[in-house]
Amino acid sequence: MTAQAQAQVLVPNMGPKRRPRWYFGGISSAGAVCLTHPLDLIKVHLQTQQEVKQGGFTMARKVIRKNGVKALYNGLSASIGRQLTYSLTRFGIYDTLKSHLTNDNPNLPLPFYQKALIAMFAGACGGIVGTPPDMINVRMQNDMKIAPEYRRNYKHIFDGIWRVYTEEGVRKMFFGASMVVIRAMLMTFGQLSLYDQYKQMLLQTKYFEDNMITHFTASLSAATCATAITQPFDVLKTRMMNSPKGKYKNLFHCGFNVAKLGPLAFYKGFVPAWIRLGPQTIFTFIFFEQLRKRFGIKIV
Repeated sequence: MTAQAQAQVLVPNMGPKRRPRWYFGGISSAGAVCLTHPLDLIKVHLQTQQEVKQGGFTMARKVIRKNGVKALYNGLSASIGRQLTYSLTRFGIYDTLKSHLTNDNPNLPLPFYQKALIAMFAGACGGIVGTPPDMINVRMQNDMKIAPEYRRNYKHIFDGIWRVYTEEGVRKMFFGASMVVIRAMLMTFGQLSLYDQYKQMLLQTKYFEDNMITHFTASLSAATCATAITQPFDVLKTRMMNSPKGKYKNLFHCGFNVAKLGPLAFYKGFVPAWIRLGPQTIFTFIFFEQLRKRFGIKIV
């Protein structure tokens, strides 16, 4: 049986042959984060509490009461910048390598282990590139919780990166990069490779076609898995990036301090993280699939 025939047997409901352009993932993620940024901000506020005190809805009311609705979008420029570095890199590498291994045949599914390895490699690259804007994003979102005399008051992502570079040095710009890379590898595994796998499994049935219902179902399933896998690492990453200079020596020191608060401390903000990651993953893949279908590269 030829590869094309095998593909039709394995994924019979796949749509027209188009592959995404390398930058579709970054654009889709940036669009999604514009809708979900308030949830990300609440998640950061919960993760930087020293003790488990407030839930997501209580924290949201507190932010709005003290700083107004507009405060829910603090750090939006950094969030968009992060997606245009981190997500653009990981999607671009993942889709490029996947297209190469399938000889540009979107109907030919890869073995899951290959998807997983590609996703983790792409995530590691994206994590390195996205560390500086990720740090600025965390700091801008958390600034309102700090006493006025200690606030950083970054105007936007470029101001934040420049000030970290001039005031704290290049090394601080990548402080916590090891945790970002680990989290990015697991997140990309949970999102991209599992999304592909869930989508493939759904299309193998007679009940699903390559449409928005399938994209929604596959992305929601992937988001749930990704949140469960990455939440402890997300807590450590947030604490390290938001810490003043010298508070944590390294990743293990940060982890030890969090562990002293109990196992649940590693899952601070889990519910808002899931609420945020679910819609963001859904919007990202819906935008991504629509871009692929309408503006993707036609495969002869």
